Amino acid sequence: MAKKKTISSSDKSLSLFDIGVEHTKSLSIYDKNSLDEHGELIHFSDQMAIATHFLHLHDTKFAHTYSERGQQYIRLWTSPKSDDEPDVLCELDASQYYLFKDVFDVPFPAPNKPHFTFIDLFAGIGGFRIAMQNLGGECVYSSEWDAQAQKTYFANYGDVPFGDITTEHTKSFIPNNFDILCAGFPCQAFSLAGKRQGFAETRGTLFFDVAEILRRKQPKAFFLENVKGLKIHDKGRTLQTILNTLNEVGYVVPEPQIMNAMYFGVPQHRERIYIVGFRKDLGITPSDFHYPEQKEVTKHFIDIREEKPVASKYYLSTQYVNTLIAHKERHAAKGNGFGYEIIDDNGVANAIVVGGMGRERNLVIDKRQTDLTPTTRIKGTYNTDGLRRMTPREWARLQGFPDKFKIVVADASAYKQFGNSVAVPAIQATAEQILNTLRQKEIL
Repeated sequence: MAKKKTISSSDKSLSLFDIGVEHTKSLSIYDKNSLDEHGELIHFSDQMAIATHFLHLHDTKFAHTYSERGQQYIRLWTSPKSDDEPDVLCELDASQYYLFKDVFDVPFPAPNKPHFTFIDLFAGIGGFRIAMQNLGGECVYSSEWDAQAQKTYFANYGDVPFGDITTEHTKSFIPNNFDILCAGFPCQAFSLAGKRQGFAETRGTLFFDVAEILRRKQPKAFFLENVKGLKIHDKGRTLQTILNTLNEVGYVVPEPQIMNAMYFGVPQHRERIYIVGFRKDLGITPSDFHYPEQKEVTKHFIDIREEKPVASKYYLSTQYVNTLIAHKERHAAKGNGFGYEIIDDNGVANAIVVGGMGRERNLVIDKRQTDLTPTTRIKGTYNTDGLRRMTPREWARLQGFPDKFKIVVADASAYKQFGNSVAVPAIQATAEQILNTLRQKEIL
C-alpha cells in the first residue's frame, strides 16, 4: 500500500476539490472505509460525495445516511492515523465541519430554513437545484456521473454529486423521507415485448433506476424532464410505458405537458416534456394540479448579450463562414432547411443543443470587437462582418442561470453542460405549482 499523506487540519483554507484531484490520481488516501460492501475500492469522487453531503447535512435528520463514512473520510484526509492507532470512531470537532472553504463558500447555498427537501438525479450542473432552492428547498442527495459536470456542480453548490446511479452502492446513499424527486433522465428505447408495458419493460434503461428509487423511497412527488420527442418516441409507446410504470410504483400522474422556456423569461425557443406525479395515498387527483400558463415572450437576445465586446476567439474565420454558407446552400438545393442561422438582437434563440450544428444555429452579429487578432489557431482570418458564436455565459443566460453561476471548465465542456441543462425559470414555475398542490392539500 502507498503511504498515507497527512493534510494539516490547521490549514483553514483547504480546497476539497484540490485534494480530490490530487488523490484521485495517486490513490494514496485510503483505508478499510474506502472499500464498498463487496471489497471494491470506492472511487475518490464518491468518497468526496459522501463527505460533502455529510458536511452540509450534519445537523439534519438526514445526517445518519452519510455520517459514519463521511466523518471517517474527513478525518482520514485531514489527519490520517498510523497503522498502530486504535480504530475508534469519534465525533468530529466543530471546526472540522467547516474546514473546507469550497464546501460552504459557494454561490448557491441551501436556504437557512428549508420548507421541503428534494433529491437531484442526472443532476448535470444543477438547473433543478437552483430552481428548487429558490423555492425554499434543500437538496439531500445529488447524482451525476460526468466528471466535468461534477466539477461545475461542486463549485456552485459545495456538493460533489454521487456517480453512476445504476449501481446499488450509489443508490444506497439516497436517504429516506425526502419530499420530491427531480430528474432530467435521458430518453432511451424500451423493450415492449411484454404485455404489461410497465415496470418490467423498463429494465436496462436509466428510467428504470428512477422508477426503482420511486418504488423504494416513495417521496410525496416527483418532477421529470425530457426531450420533446419523448412524446412521440416509438409512436408514443415509450411515453405510455413510462406512465404505466409510474402508476405501477404508486403515483398519480397528470397529463404530461410540453413546456417552452421562452414563455418563462429566457429568450430561447426550448420545448421539453415535463412529467409530474404525486403519491397515490395523498389523495391528489390529476385535476388538482395545473401546469403554469405559457403566456408571452418577454426577453430577446439583446437582453442577455454580453455587456462588453467578447474575445476574438468567438468570431468565425472567413474560411469557416464559407464552409457554413456552402453547407447551407447544398441542403437548400435539396429542399432542406438545414444550416447555420443568425439570431437577430431582438430575436429568440433556437434551442441550444450539444453537437452537430448546435452553436451554428445560434450565431449572432456583433460588431463591437475591433481587435480581431487571432488568439487561437484558425485557418484564414476572422470575418469582418461581426459574425460570432454566442459565449458560454450567453448560453448560461439562455438557460436562466444567474451571472454568479461559476463556469469553471473549458468552453467546450461549458457549452455541453449548458446545452444539456434544464431551463431554470420554466422548471421553477412548474415546481412552484407542484408545491402549491401539496400545500393546498396540507401535505407540506
